[in-house]
Parts: sequence; C-alpha cells; structure tokens
Amino acid sequence: MKYALMLMGHVNDPACGEEGGASPEEFFAFDQEITAAGVVVSSFALEDPDQTVIVRSDDQGDRMVTSGPFAEVQEFVGGGYIIDVPNVDEAIAWARKSPASAPGGHVEIRPLAPY
Repeated sequence: MKYALMLMGHVNDPACGEEGGASPEEFFAFDQEITAAGVVVSSFALEDPDQTVIVRSDDQGDRMVTSGPFAEVQEFVGGGYIIDVPNVDEAIAWARKSPASAPGGHVEIRPLAPY
C-alpha cells in the first residue's frame, strides 16, 4: 500500500538544524537509506514557507492570491515521500527513522486513496 510521509517543519527552525532540529546531513542520510530500501515511489523537498503563494476564495467565491502562510501557522510541510510498503506499521517505522520526527518536527502519515 502506498503512504505519504509528510515531513513537517516548524517556523522556529525552517532551515533545519540551525535552532537545534535535525540537520540537512541527517535528512540526506535518511534519504539515502529509504531510497536504498527500494520503497520510495517519489519524494520532494520544498523551499522555505516564506516563498509560499496561497490561492483561495473570498466570501463571494472570487479567487484571491496572497503570499506566505498566515502568521498563526507554526508548522509547515518541508518535504515528503510517497512510499510503497506492506502496511502502516512499516510506514510508521520509516517515519520513526526520519530526522523530521526528531524534537521540533513530526511526520504525518497518510495512506494514498486508491483512485
């Protein structure tokens, strides 16, 4: 079954490791390990949240474009993996190995819908 591992960062440490979170080198090592295991379908890394553009609708349904996340947003998706593993327990095991689940971050796991 395919799962999305969404690696969540925190605005207090958007550059990874500068404020005590996992370092980029830890993420590179994890990437090598999970890729070598042959479970990665695809992966991505995102630029910092201050480069975000948001498109939403106002009360009349007109589309609006704004920059950046709302100030109250403290967490953001920093990257992710689509993995193909037998069950959620294996997806959890990979999430536990990810530097993103170290203090200051977390990994959100979602099964991919089958359509």
